[in-house]
Amino acid sequence: QVQLVESGGGLVQAGGSLRLSCAISGSTFSINVMAWYRQAPGKQRELVAGISSGGSTNYTDSVKGRFTISRNNAKNTVYLQMNSLKPEDTAVYYCNAKFYSGLWSWGQGTQVTVSS
Repeated sequence: QVQLVESGGGLVQAGGSLRLSCAISGSTFSINVMAWYRQAPGKQRELVAGISSGGSTNYTDSVKGRFTISRNNAKNTVYLQMNSLKPEDTAVYYCNAKFYSGLWSWGQGTQVTVSS
């Protein structure tokens, strides 16, 4: 069993920065990929960034060059550094764990609001 708890969301002006954190507890050895997803009102949840157990990363095109995903294995925490934020980045951001078994787990989400 793995629990994911996000923090770091909030209200920021366009052009500003936020860092999201996802604290992971439980059977962390069973996790293959950690990722951040987001869901804006009226839209489907979309993948923002992912990082594998080996450290490989991937990003959706709209955040490339602005967002950075990283993980601190010693602290069992995954981060999403978000710079040059835009109003269209406004969404609930969810931490996601993909297990080697094929199962997924989700955090409760944290709201990010970017004002213009």
